[in-house]
Amino acid sequence: MLRRKAVTVGLALTLTMVAVPAIALAVTGEEPAAGDPAPGLIDALERDLGITAEQAEIRLRNENTAALTEPILSGRLGAAYAGTWVTGPTSTLVVATSDAARVPVIRQTGAEAKLVKHSLATLDAAKARLDRHLADATTAVPTWFVDVRSNSVVVRAADPARARTLIAASGVDRALVTVQKSNESPRPLYDVRGGDAYYMGGRCSVGFSVTKAGSQGGFVTAGHCGRVGTATQGNNQVAQGTFRGSSFPGNDYAWVEVNAQWTPRGVVNAYSAGIIPITGSQQQVVGASICRSGSTTQYRCGTISQHNTSVTYPEGTITGVTRTTVCAEPGDSGGSYFSGGQAQGVTSGGSGNCSSGGTTYHQPVNEILSAYGLALAGAGGGPDPTPTPTTTVPGGTWSANTSYATGAQVTYGGAAYRCLQGHTAQTGWEPPNVPALWQRL
Repeated sequence: MLRRKAVTVGLALTLTMVAVPAIALAVTGEEPAAGDPAPGLIDALERDLGITAEQAEIRLRNENTAALTEPILSGRLGAAYAGTWVTGPTSTLVVATSDAARVPVIRQTGAEAKLVKHSLATLDAAKARLDRHLADATTAVPTWFVDVRSNSVVVRAADPARARTLIAASGVDRALVTVQKSNESPRPLYDVRGGDAYYMGGRCSVGFSVTKAGSQGGFVTAGHCGRVGTATQGNNQVAQGTFRGSSFPGNDYAWVEVNAQWTPRGVVNAYSAGIIPITGSQQQVVGASICRSGSTTQYRCGTISQHNTSVTYPEGTITGVTRTTVCAEPGDSGGSYFSGGQAQGVTSGGSGNCSSGGTTYHQPVNEILSAYGLALAGAGGGPDPTPTPTTTVPGGTWSANTSYATGAQVTYGGAAYRCLQGHTAQTGWEPPNVPALWQRL
């Protein structure tokens, strides 16, 4: 939402589920799967999700584990994979499969297993076909998405009869689709720390600070907030930068290059909760808690409802966004969605408000970074410093972007670790941070 100034607005049967150790640790209150939560986050989850502080802490640990294990599970289950989500006040992990033979194996890991009829690949293919046929449906069909929890493609429509006619014309198997009556009227949320305001004839919010080779860097935000060449002013009304890339509709993302007066900082202004460092962009699973910062309603939290959602605004259809229960209002557009210290996306649009509640959509940040060749800025400002080359990795023998087999041993921070699950290491997955992947010896 932009606010105009002054109110104008593969699984073999030997599957080893890596989530078990971390889930057990969280439930028993032992060493967490991730670092301590950012200041104010526990209070915000208590307020917005109606849970206790203890439940919030356990929830965050379990969600961290679920986010790390989802790509491993989807690869191992292969064609039988039907989705992963978390549920309940402490985010119990649920794994769905379309193959009954996988159910006992999943249950042995400690996760809940759900046997469903359709694989995720089948549902994604059906949604892709709907994307091609519903993009011109205007407001008759404002939203559609793959809902892993109901194992269907959900179409939310102001006119269900019209929606069913359009679905039939698309050729999509009707058994894959659930049509729901909806009164939503999504619109873009029109109206360098994440969450801060910026101006360009109206007001939007900064998503995340970024760096780019050969550039001063800048920030990512919503595409509907400006076109390529649009000039911006910061929250202090000082000349700030220029839109260098923008896509809307179809997508809803953009990036702004700032001038030399501005330094991109890898943090989000969470207002009452203080400043939250952003350390990565690992996508969280369905059901996980997620918070948003924007210049109108500031710091708000909720949960992830669905990924890979298509939503129709008056200006056109946006695909590939994430649907959440976080509220937002005009002026919050472009602002930061994050889970813990992990960037998730930038505010696109939604329905409702923060008084009565609402539904919002965010454009996943990793897609934006890839589209424009950007990287998240480090919390200290600018890119993370490059270490002086040495003959050994500073943390020991462990190294990011290295493939480790189950049983491999490394050292990190003066301690030895054994690999519990084969994977390719990434920054942020250092052995002490992911007990689901590494066991300290």
